[in-house]
Amino acid sequence: MDEKHALQALRRRDETALAWFIERYAPYVNTIIFNIIGDAMSSRDIEEVSSDVFLVLWKNAEKIRPGKVKAYLSGTARNMAKDKLRGIGQELPLEENVLMTSGMDIERDIEVREQARLVKHAMLTMDYPDREIFLRHYYYFQPLSQISDEMGMNLSTVKTRLRRGRSKLKDVLRKGGFCDEDI
Repeated sequence: MDEKHALQALRRRDETALAWFIERYAPYVNTIIFNIIGDAMSSRDIEEVSSDVFLVLWKNAEKIRPGKVKAYLSGTARNMAKDKLRGIGQELPLEENVLMTSGMDIERDIEVREQARLVKHAMLTMDYPDREIFLRHYYYFQPLSQISDEMGMNLSTVKTRLRRGRSKLKDVLRKGGFCDEDI
């Protein structure tokens, strides 16, 4: 069974299709959840969030386009893991708090949105594998050693490519007026 047929079967409420997605994507989803929750919660909590992610997939199968299931699962896993952390009063990493704008004045809100737009633009202009490394490390919170292993790259190469990505991001932010020249 391929993803397109599995998604069609899932829309017909075929439980074997759900099992197919779980078998295929559970390690990926669990990694995302663990990289966000880490040691703040038990493995049981991680399993619970993972189960909830696949329940959301089951409920929303009609909304998901073929070829986009992995992206859907990663976004859902990321959001549900963060919600779980918030539920116990755990703080999110600093970069997440920077993007939350409620309660800020309008001018600051506009600045934050523009900065987020520039960051997204910088990431989209990165070439593979630099973008993949950058996303895995800063978006999915994967350690560099894990990225190195999973991508089959030398650890020093991963570090160099990550540094290159940060440099590119810094240049884009500097041109947009969000970084000092000294940084």
